[in-house]
Amino acid sequence: MRTEELHYELPQAAIAQQPAEPRDSSRLLVDRGPSAPPEHRLTRDLPELLGPGDVLVVNDSRVMAARLRLRKATGGKVEVLLLESDDDGWWSALVRPGRRVRPGTELWFGDQLAMEVGERIGDDGRRRVRPTGDPNDLMDQAGEVPLPPYVTGELADVERYQTVYAERPVSAAAPTAGLHLTEAVLDRCQAAGAEVCALELAVGTATFTPVTAEDLEDHAMHTESYRIPEATLTACVRAERVVAVGTTVVRALESAAATGSASGCTDLFIKPGHQFAVVDAMLTNFHLPRSSLLALLAAFVGPRWRDLYSVALAEGYRFLSLGDAMFCARSPGQ
Repeated sequence: MRTEELHYELPQAAIAQQPAEPRDSSRLLVDRGPSAPPEHRLTRDLPELLGPGDVLVVNDSRVMAARLRLRKATGGKVEVLLLESDDDGWWSALVRPGRRVRPGTELWFGDQLAMEVGERIGDDGRRRVRPTGDPNDLMDQAGEVPLPPYVTGELADVERYQTVYAERPVSAAAPTAGLHLTEAVLDRCQAAGAEVCALELAVGTATFTPVTAEDLEDHAMHTESYRIPEATLTACVRAERVVAVGTTVVRALESAAATGSASGCTDLFIKPGHQFAVVDAMLTNFHLPRSSLLALLAAFVGPRWRDLYSVALAEGYRFLSLGDAMFCARSPGQ
């Protein structure tokens, strides 16, 4: 598939800069399949779309305070965005301005030596960095929760970029479909007969970046770690319908099905032609043009993603991480 087939015109005005208040007041475009127009609802209506036999799966990872504003010994300012840790004490990270930071450079926070910068990883700007102490302590002292680059302002409450069920801080970006859910909505989902389960996938920022290769087959996905509790796997096996809250849940569940492993690192790139083994329906935000997330949606619902996005844009839905949502069922044969 050519990457240009995932392009659409996204007006700047359609990119949400603040989340809806309250959380569950965001709009919800409900896909009714190719033979019916979509329905316009609110995300607080999600329980009405669920029932007995459904298993609703959420990603309970928490966003780390991973953006660090540090300085070199010479006083030059350097911003580091921690992405994921390795077993050897090093992390993959984005370092800006990267060209001015040579391998071996030491970075400081106040009078504290914070980390050492290592070599480049690949050709996408990532670097290896090694915190000199406990990275969690460093993030507590110097870190900020990173917002997507297309969000130009600050949030009044940074907790609005965390889900209400967030647990372990392992992600560099939020699993944004879950930002719409409240404890009351989840309680009502269970009252409707659905089972609510959790898994963890450490969301990396590369998931949201546009695909630059001309052909999707040439795009290299970065790995993300995941772990799925046995109870969640068991619930999915016995479910009549597995409903994923977000593309990160889809990726974790489909990775487990492909590898037979409930935990590990995945570089699975779900694109048109993928045969889904687990997920039947999905709650998801509206995604960037030419992104791997849009490729996943195209694999899930087929070519009608374009019609759904056209309706959403025409009706004034808010796009991307802080925007509105869509509920869609997997197309037959996908």
